[in-house]
Amino acid sequence: MPQIEFKNVTKEYIPEDKVLDNVSFSIDSGEFVFIVGPSGAGKSTLVKLLTKEEAPTEGDIVFNSESVLDIPRDEISSLRRKIGVVFQDFKLLESKTVYDNVAIALEVVDASDEEVKDIVPNIISLVGLTKQANRLPKELSGGEKQRVSIARALAHEPDVLVADEATGMIDPDSADELIEILEKINSLGTTIIMATHDMRIVDKLTKRVIRIEDGKLVSDQIGGKYNG
Repeated sequence: MPQIEFKNVTKEYIPEDKVLDNVSFSIDSGEFVFIVGPSGAGKSTLVKLLTKEEAPTEGDIVFNSESVLDIPRDEISSLRRKIGVVFQDFKLLESKTVYDNVAIALEVVDASDEEVKDIVPNIISLVGLTKQANRLPKELSGGEKQRVSIARALAHEPDVLVADEATGMIDPDSADELIEILEKINSLGTTIIMATHDMRIVDKLTKRVIRIEDGKLVSDQIGGKYNG
């Protein structure tokens, strides 16, 4: 059974102006999937719909066999702990260290000090930032900042990690390192969804590629170099 299903999803912000137009696809647990397309194609809207930041105009989104539309307002935070999101612009707290930026994701859900001390160092190690744990964001490169964002998104051990244009503000070498980290996370069982228009990265990997153009799903390929 698929972990994620988009069923005939349409999204309009203005009547008759469809950001997404009757989009349907499913993603199985443990997949690594690229969602590609030009800026403004509707990729980020898909992310917002999955996390119930926005609602579709038509259609349904199913996560772990439950319609996202049926999740009550007071349970949305639980949904978002199961779906970690990494953004293009990092969204770090500039006055907090690497360690504290990751720890705060646990503290806001009342994790115990013992849990924080057990989980945070392991996640920071996973993304290769143990030596930078006590540094502030201003002391980090763009690639290192994005790794902190990944670590923070992993704090709740989500079922799915969504990277929304996560390589958009970092250099190619850092982007390649980021992809290696995402592949490592994927190998541990976490589903990875990466929304991007960086075809250099997509072409380097043999992964499933869903392409969105003008709000429509125009191709869904598995394996091989993307050639669209």
